[in-house]
Amino acid sequence: MDTSVLPAGLPPEPAAARASLSAEGRKRLFPNATDAEWADWRWQQRHAVRGLEQLERYVPLTSNERAGVQETSALFRIGISPYYLSLIDPEHPFCPVRMQSIPVRAEARVRPGELADPLGEDKTRPEECIVHKYPDRVLFLALDTCSVYCRHCTRRRITQGGVAELSKEQLRRGVDYVRRHPEVRDVLISGGDPFMLSDSRLEELLAPLSEIPHVEMIRIGTRVPVCLPMRVTDALAKTLRRYAPVFVVTHFNHPKEVTPEAREACERLVDHGVPVENQAVLMRQLNSDARIIKELSHLLLRSRVRPYYLHQMDVAEGCEHLRTPIAKGLEIIQQLRGYTTGLAVPHLAVDLPGGGGKVTLQPDYAVEYGAQETVFRNYKGERFTYPEPEETDCTCPYDGVWQERAPRYGYRKG
Repeated sequence: MDTSVLPAGLPPEPAAARASLSAEGRKRLFPNATDAEWADWRWQQRHAVRGLEQLERYVPLTSNERAGVQETSALFRIGISPYYLSLIDPEHPFCPVRMQSIPVRAEARVRPGELADPLGEDKTRPEECIVHKYPDRVLFLALDTCSVYCRHCTRRRITQGGVAELSKEQLRRGVDYVRRHPEVRDVLISGGDPFMLSDSRLEELLAPLSEIPHVEMIRIGTRVPVCLPMRVTDALAKTLRRYAPVFVVTHFNHPKEVTPEAREACERLVDHGVPVENQAVLMRQLNSDARIIKELSHLLLRSRVRPYYLHQMDVAEGCEHLRTPIAKGLEIIQQLRGYTTGLAVPHLAVDLPGGGGKVTLQPDYAVEYGAQETVFRNYKGERFTYPEPEETDCTCPYDGVWQERAPRYGYRKG
């Protein structure tokens, strides 16, 4: 809206009164859907687009997209909820929602260095549903189903279908594995998307995990607030709060995805005492610009979602056309640092191919190291000197006392 034509003193139109992207798309694509149907996440799943013929009814595909759907049909699912489909720009092939949900021909090609299991998870998978790669935490693969199958999926060997749907026995064995390993203090439930489980099925997993004394926190990785926000009901939020501390880690990649519906879903979780953090993936020609990442971070913070990671794209098969050079991520972080609040600057993370784990990168601000001083450059490129202290003994004398006394006050040794 052009606010320059408003009468003097009149505030800009409130956000709630502005046109909603999804409302416009719904009117165009699903005019017969009732409000009750549109708000029902199960209706959304029943009416998801899952093939070329269906997709072509809603989106005028380019020849590259049409070939992409055909040539990847045996490699990876296609599935787009009506809500997420409503956000697609039908006129522009570089629409960020379109790029994440409709395959192109390049996805059918495997390039040198790409891996079916880019994070080396399968070699650290003692149970069907457990990946134990880090010392104090495990990944719990709950199912192989998603609300939308992202074209940059790093776990497509699982979400291609029929691989990781948990049976009751597999669930029990996964929980038993966590119970037998007291070093595990953090469980990340992922898949697929755990929020595609019913509330009762999700609770069947949360309840026994939360009863294990050494499990201090549970995280749930989900893209539902982005692609199917109507799934985040009060009942779901209350279920999660019951097993606090539960952290929701979601996956917004572009400001266009932060719709009023998505913001409401995130705020519902936070209002119920469930912290929400975001892990974005850096994708070439989709969000590979500091301005876009800054806008995304600012929108998320307004919804009380913390921008946590900006991930370098994993070397998953068929994804090279979306990958950026490492230098681009560093450039983006440098263009953010100092020009916006630190809360809006995510960690740039690279999950090392083959199972090396995450490392984080940032621009190098230290110019010279010395015994007496260290020289830095700031975000403007100006040089500053930090004087080093004369005393350099960094041992912590009280730590032995604390470790001895802490258990009597209910603290667990770190």
